[in-house]
Amino acid sequence: MLFHLRRRFHLLGAGTGVQQAWTSSSCLFMDPPSCRSPGLVLQSQSTDVYQNLALEDWIDGHVDLQRRSILLLWRNRPAVVIGRHQNPWAECDLPAMRRRNVALARRRSGGGTVYHDLGNLNLTFFTSKKAYDRRRNLKVISEALRRVRPELDVQATDRLDLLLNGRYKISGTASRVSRKSSYHHCTLLHSADRSALSSLLRPSCPGIHSNATPSVPSPVANLTEHAPSLKWEELLEAVVQQYNSEFGLISPSRLVHPADESLFPGVGKMEAELRSWEWTFGKTPKFRVETQLELRDGQAAAGCSAELHMDVKHGLVESCRLDVPGDWLPVRLSRSTGEVLLGERFCPHRAAAALAALLRSESGQLQGRLRNLCEALLAVMG
Repeated sequence: MLFHLRRRFHLLGAGTGVQQAWTSSSCLFMDPPSCRSPGLVLQSQSTDVYQNLALEDWIDGHVDLQRRSILLLWRNRPAVVIGRHQNPWAECDLPAMRRRNVALARRRSGGGTVYHDLGNLNLTFFTSKKAYDRRRNLKVISEALRRVRPELDVQATDRLDLLLNGRYKISGTASRVSRKSSYHHCTLLHSADRSALSSLLRPSCPGIHSNATPSVPSPVANLTEHAPSLKWEELLEAVVQQYNSEFGLISPSRLVHPADESLFPGVGKMEAELRSWEWTFGKTPKFRVETQLELRDGQAAAGCSAELHMDVKHGLVESCRLDVPGDWLPVRLSRSTGEVLLGERFCPHRAAAALAALLRSESGQLQGRLRNLCEALLAVMG
């Protein structure tokens, strides 16, 4: 398989077969014309989404893409990846992801939210800004599929996604263009868990108002649903061959591990930033939450509705107003609840800790109703 070939490589011996292992960055990124080809194909041995995204950042920031183009092939354990300018609370079901141990990552490129697992191939095309051509990159994928399964009808759309049979999305796309360099990455659904994709890519928080980039839902399909005999290794080999053919290269694919500091010095710091709450949630564009809270205190007749109005900036609660009927909860308590949250992370764990002291200050029926209000607030935060 793609990420577990080191042992097989050593059995083949250095310099033979499709893959080669590398142990020093001086060989790996030696500038042409010292290399046989100005192109390079890398296969990540990691299935950690943060490590693979950090490797993308490292290549973009450290390799002279004016002189060398690179194709990076990678895949991840289950993860949801949002675009740079997206709101995670609006894009994915955070509680369900925690229950299923699915990672959440924010990438540096724009675009919409995608679900990754081991049945999804990610491809990143690195080039100079001048050579940036997403449609040509998608041609590599569509022609590779045509090479191995001519019966598949795969076409690029105006949005630069790939559709199967004119209907099913099998590849989403996003990119990042800098002053001199660029990269274009896309997914390719080989045999992903479509039930997880549909159940996790739904909002956590109701009533969000924001200028964040929204995702555009589309019907999706796996390649194996229409070509059951298409093996993972066959797909990889076809992509590498077509990449070389399209760009006139002679690049074998080389195994690398994105956590290898000898190859990618400083990549660990990049990975740590991508894992941080400040990057994943704190980079969310400012948003407002306006929603209704249904409150109960154990007596059906004593329930009521409350209104929540909250502003969140950099992932922190900037303002919070709770309109709770005064005959259900004293105004002082609903006001205090909102005040306690100011400056706190829009996060159920941090908010619960902040509200604990306020809950301890009350007793009896008031404490029960206040707890119910706090639980409804925490549920909104995902």
